[in-house]
Amino acid sequence: MLDRGEFGERILQFKPVGDFFAVLDRIGHMPLPPYIRRDDAAGDRERYQTVFSRERGSVAAPTAGLHMTPHVLNELAARGVEIAHVTLHVGLGTFAPLRVDRLQDVHLHRERYTLPEATAAAINRAVSEGRRIVAVGTTVVRTLEHCALQAANGALAPHSGTTEIFISPGFQFRLVGALLTNFHLPKSSLLMLVSAFAGREPVLAAYCHAVQQKYRFFSYGDCMFLT
Repeated sequence: MLDRGEFGERILQFKPVGDFFAVLDRIGHMPLPPYIRRDDAAGDRERYQTVFSRERGSVAAPTAGLHMTPHVLNELAARGVEIAHVTLHVGLGTFAPLRVDRLQDVHLHRERYTLPEATAAAINRAVSEGRRIVAVGTTVVRTLEHCALQAANGALAPHSGTTEIFISPGFQFRLVGALLTNFHLPKSSLLMLVSAFAGREPVLAAYCHAVQQKYRFFSYGDCMFLT
């Protein structure tokens, strides 16, 4: 261990091996969130993963994506919904509780993302045709809205980069017109994001309903559709 950071962060150095990720797959554990009070099981390697995951990099699964199955995606496509993909490697800061008193003091960890050429073209077509862009998860929202802020002439261009965008009430959304997202934990940046998107009072009302009805929150939890 090379260094200790705040709030349990550590910097580790590993000895070189032939296939580092093969070792992790053999001896590692699925990083279930701490509020799931059990040890990970063999089935979690498939259950705690989205059907469209391709690359290594995220510290956790984007929870809204866990609601998608091949059957659901096929049904959406059959109804004329155009499906496009982005990659964002979820970082620790996305899920860590906010520990500052003022929103202007929030600084999230940088996260790597990729906006593919086909996705940039699909979004540009949707915007020009006045069609609604539905984001499956806050990861997609952060990726698209960051890319929109970077677009010089308003049109998205395919690229890869990093983002530390923090979306809070008052943010002007440029692309996303609807959002499928899980119920998030208190004091999280994600709760700030959904409040910015749908309005603080409607979100609080939805959360009161979820608590009263004993909805499941966060990973493996229930979701809502915001417009």
